Amino acid sequence: MKKIITLCLSLCMTAALAAPTYALEYSIDAPDDYDFGKDTSIEVIHTADGGAMKNADMSKNAALIPPAFGSESMNALHTGEYLTPNLAPGGIPASGAVIGGSAATVVTPGSTVNGGSGYQPAVLFTEVTGDLYYKNSSLGRLEIPTLDLSVRIYQGTDIKTLAKGIGHFEDTSIWNGNVCLAAHNRGANSYFGQIHTLDIGDKITLTTKLGTRTYKVTDVSKVSETDRSGLADSGENMLTLYTCVRNQRDQRWCVTAAEV
Repeated sequence: MKKIITLCLSLCMTAALAAPTYALEYSIDAPDDYDFGKDTSIEVIHTADGGAMKNADMSKNAALIPPAFGSESMNALHTGEYLTPNLAPGGIPASGAVIGGSAATVVTPGSTVNGGSGYQPAVLFTEVTGDLYYKNSSLGRLEIPTLDLSVRIYQGTDIKTLAKGIGHFEDTSIWNGNVCLAAHNRGANSYFGQIHTLDIGDKITLTTKLGTRTYKVTDVSKVSETDRSGLADSGENMLTLYTCVRNQRDQRWCVTAAEV
């Protein structure tokens, strides 16, 4: 009997000393400096919308086989063949499709866009380089027969430049695309003093070392002095002329002309 009592007491003491066991819950937060791969380089692409929408892609959905060097598509996003088609969401998309999101459509030179928009020309741009200057430091000449105007064009739009002739906006094209020019509207060098009197269809001639082009006026309007939309790149050859509006400091005359 004593042995049984002793055994029972031992079991009771053992049970009392045993620690209860519960399922543990874990909560793991990512460290501030997480060790993930960084975005690869971002290359800005000229698009048919003139850069209105940011066209940068950082996705890593599926690898593309590099296009041939020097081809029209070598710098255009999503125009190559997939190295691993099975990794592309939803199968292999058509050329020019956007994977994993939305973005501006990339249009390569000479390509067409399906749908109602029809042909979308690529943005045209000719950078000012040293070989495009004449010996007199000008970039060319602008002629407006209606105004009996023939003036040399110089790089820049500062006061010193506009004292010599017509100024060329430095960030715009000098030949292909949208060529943007400015001049004074009054004083001894008021070369653009009468451009607001031009009529639709009046001819303007631009001559540079790259050749001579004739344009016809398509619009004459007043814009805010802060409105820079007229300086945007274009897929068509055109001229944009700016000058001040007399006695209206916050306004500018803007004349646009398209190549004939």
